[in-house]
Amino acid sequence: MPQSTSTLTLFRNQTFRMLWLAALASNFGGLVQAVGAAWMMTSLTDSQSMVALVQSSVTLPIMIFSLLAGVFADNFDRRKVMLIAQSFMLVVSIILALMAYGGMLTPWLLLGFTFLIGCGTALHNPSWQASMGDIVSREELSAAVSLNSMGFNLMRSVGPAAGGAIVAIAGAAAAFTVNALSYFGIITALWLWRRPVQKRHLPRERMGSAFSAGLRYVAMSPNLIKVIFRGFMFGLSAVVILALLPLIVRELLQGNAFVYGVLLGCFGLGAVFGALLNGRVRARFHNEWITRAAFIVFALSCVILGVSRHYVFSGGALLLAGAAWVMALSLFNVTIQLSTPRWVVGRALSLYQTGVFGGMAGGSWAWGAIAENFGADRAMYVAAALLMCGAVAGLIVPLPDSTDLNLDPLNTFTEPSLRLDLKHRSGPIMIMIDYEIAQRDVTAFLAAMNTRRRIRIRDGAQQWALLRDLENPDVWTETYHVPTWVEYVRHHERRTQADAESYERVLRLHRGNSPPKVHRMIERQAISLYDDTPRKDNTAPASSAPGH
Repeated sequence: MPQSTSTLTLFRNQTFRMLWLAALASNFGGLVQAVGAAWMMTSLTDSQSMVALVQSSVTLPIMIFSLLAGVFADNFDRRKVMLIAQSFMLVVSIILALMAYGGMLTPWLLLGFTFLIGCGTALHNPSWQASMGDIVSREELSAAVSLNSMGFNLMRSVGPAAGGAIVAIAGAAAAFTVNALSYFGIITALWLWRRPVQKRHLPRERMGSAFSAGLRYVAMSPNLIKVIFRGFMFGLSAVVILALLPLIVRELLQGNAFVYGVLLGCFGLGAVFGALLNGRVRARFHNEWITRAAFIVFALSCVILGVSRHYVFSGGALLLAGAAWVMALSLFNVTIQLSTPRWVVGRALSLYQTGVFGGMAGGSWAWGAIAENFGADRAMYVAAALLMCGAVAGLIVPLPDSTDLNLDPLNTFTEPSLRLDLKHRSGPIMIMIDYEIAQRDVTAFLAAMNTRRRIRIRDGAQQWALLRDLENPDVWTETYHVPTWVEYVRHHERRTQADAESYERVLRLHRGNSPPKVHRMIERQAISLYDDTPRKDNTAPASSAPGH
């Protein structure tokens, strides 16, 4: 389906349309606030590092708290999580505006407020991204991500310019006020959204196990690791433009806040074009080629910005940078979502955001330090070199192209009827599965079980092992542990349609007359029934029997 058709279909979805429009207004306010904060910092201090830290203070909380926010997104009502995040940012923005009007802001206070707004963003983002899969179908997900990116960058094309005008006319405090007002629309839209409540027959995951489950799933998913690594490299190097653009405008172009806003608007306008072309480009080229092109184009833009001393050339470079920015980041986001099942998508997205925004936070600080010591133009050249390294990295860790896996739940597991009365928290549980494998099939069986091992561990199995019977070498036993019975049930409910193929490969190699035998056992420590503590008179207890 063409990208344009998918987009029109999405706008017929009332919930998506309402939230998209509300997010549009919220993004506008956030971009106006970003211009106000960055330009206010230039008036509060002459330190170039402090100016660059404004960008770090927004991105650092996303790196620190994203995984926690991902746990909330997967285990709580995403709508309520977003309402809490937006309400928190509203309160912080109101206080920031009041302090700015009162002239009470210092450089570190300004960083503190932007850090708190970043915390709210960190809490909001995983639930927002994961909610797209609750609102639209899997087939429409790519279009939804591109449309969200386009909406943000539509505001990036006008928001910074408007922010620059607001700051130039009324001051940074007015920009903070506009941001505070922008939260009311999205809070109202989230309040009106009646998301269907999913019934849970299993208890909610505990925070600790939910953390480890998300980390384990991503660690055992090679495709996700590649995306996160490339996203980190892009965020680390590409953030140089957002971090140093105020300095480039002030020092290299001799401009003011309005010029800064207009040039940042060029970046956003380029991103809009990139989002509009995204569907056609993805249909014609492999993911890795698109990613390499984004790295190279962004590197070229950095070189032009370092050399240019004229608004026109700098604006053209920012148009290219914006297109490359949205091409790369939307591709990363879609790949993560299409490669992850719904039960863990919030945590996978949060880890991806941790990588990208962690790179941005570190990069913002590093580029600020380089600019302070060697100049903003030389910082741009160094960033361009790093971006070229990111393009070359695709030869070693290329992005996957296959995002059409069916990650819907397999739903073939039926909880067995047990004679032993177990509670949800009973455990630990040990599972043993016996296979009968002919000698000629051993190599194929080991290869299939290697994939099986990764899937088992990814979905929560511990202490996985494969055993071979010494007396009957055709008998192989797969063993693994889970902490509790409820984790055993949860382990099976995490299995997806795409995972079924690996188990079917194993079943085709099984030569027994009946299906593989499954033993489900609970571990118990051997405890003596008698008091074996030696007595002072060296006599055994009266109730003990010889030979026990």
